[in-house]
Amino acid sequence: MKRFFIFALTLLTLGCTDRDDDVDAINIRIKNASNRNFDEVQVADAEEVYENVASGDYSGYLVYETAFQYAFVQIRSGEETFTLQPIDFVGETPLPIGFYTYELDITADGNVNLNFRIDY
Repeated sequence: MKRFFIFALTLLTLGCTDRDDDVDAINIRIKNASNRNFDEVQVADAEEVYENVASGDYSGYLVYETAFQYAFVQIRSGEETFTLQPIDFVGETPLPIGFYTYELDITADGNVNLNFRIDY
């Protein structure tokens, strides 16, 4: 019985993997920190967009070849469009492979705030 327990424990340990064990790309998700629902969020020049991110919710991760701690972001919410337009990326270094969150909020005057987080 003892051998079976050790064997089962070994199989469970070897079978468990963290989400970052096989990471080979930059993965970014959106957190909607505003009080509006986001119908569509475009980040940088990516072809895929985040869709239907409710207030307080997270999107799924999308994969990027290159990304930075901040980016061009365009949010469509109902009939309104909100844009964060960085001026340049001078001095910025691309993110390493991993999981990240862009926490997005829309201020009362319509500006987009981006709070960058590393997901562990």
